[in-house]
Amino acid sequence: MKIAVLAGDGIGPEVAAEGVRVLKTVSWRFNLDLEFENALIGGCAYDATGDPLPEETLKICRDAGAVFMGAVGGPAWDNLPAEKRPEAGLLKLRKTFALYANIRPVLLYPELAFLSCLRQDLVKQGVDFVVVRELTGGVYFGRPAGQEQRDGLRCGFDTMIYNEEEVRRIARVAFTLAGSRRSKICSVDKANVLHSSRLWRAVVNETAAEFPEVELSHMYVDNAAMQIVSNPGRFDVMLCSNLFGDILSDEASALTGSLGLLPSASLGETQFGVYEPCHGSAPDMAGQDTANPIAAILSAALLLRLSLQQGAPAVAVEKAVRKVLASGLRTQDLVREGESFVGCRAMGEAIAKELEK
Repeated sequence: MKIAVLAGDGIGPEVAAEGVRVLKTVSWRFNLDLEFENALIGGCAYDATGDPLPEETLKICRDAGAVFMGAVGGPAWDNLPAEKRPEAGLLKLRKTFALYANIRPVLLYPELAFLSCLRQDLVKQGVDFVVVRELTGGVYFGRPAGQEQRDGLRCGFDTMIYNEEEVRRIARVAFTLAGSRRSKICSVDKANVLHSSRLWRAVVNETAAEFPEVELSHMYVDNAAMQIVSNPGRFDVMLCSNLFGDILSDEASALTGSLGLLPSASLGETQFGVYEPCHGSAPDMAGQDTANPIAAILSAALLLRLSLQQGAPAVAVEKAVRKVLASGLRTQDLVREGESFVGCRAMGEAIAKELEK
């Protein structure tokens, strides 16, 4: 399989390089035939071509079986028109390939429980749930949207809209995933206020009939935000709209102690997917070898499992990460003040060496 590597901006190239290092090690150990081709996305693509997602990049992605990304964005491009900003390239990539399902695992490693923002008694039983976020609909893509003058005042407006098929297909992804885990799904909405959420809840209820083995519950988004930090163990799979999933998955990252530990996968109707860490480009850290590559490496594990259908190599990567963390090796974001840590390259090299054993 050919994998398109879109390293992006800021620390993106650094963490993507370690993810590729691990994938190459997996390719050698498990005799997989993986090829890698680099392409531009985000601010670096705009600087080079005037487009945050050039046609050449799209061509490389179309010829690939999966896309492995770093991160995009940074203050250098904040004043560009919306359609030219780095994030527009990422949104266009998702839309072009109809990647409507974003999978974000939230896992608190026992070795790192001290990093959690929660009291230890709340996390001692562990945290292990998945946020399933709808990715190509809702308020980020709804029309009409824009700014205009109304009654002499500047007004901005966005449209939160879903049709029933958009809800049904993401619900099926979440129900299927829940069936492979603890068979519990919590659908998050604001059905007491929003018409779009009332449709969302109705369609999720209809879809539940296809999955009688899965226990379904509903929760308003404000309550879900509270429950994530007061009782995270209650969740298995959280099903969310685009906006709610964006916010709640970032909140959930605080449970693990670092965004540098959280991978993600964006999927559509085929095995093609885009895999990237949940963290941003952190331009203030770029070039300093201080980033945490684990989120990118775990995203590579998701790529192996979901697009390549290679379960054993994916498990091997995840176990290698656990063993390295259990050995005490840490990046800067994973230590208490005064403790020693290693850089991005050293962490990636340690995980790759563990895989070689």
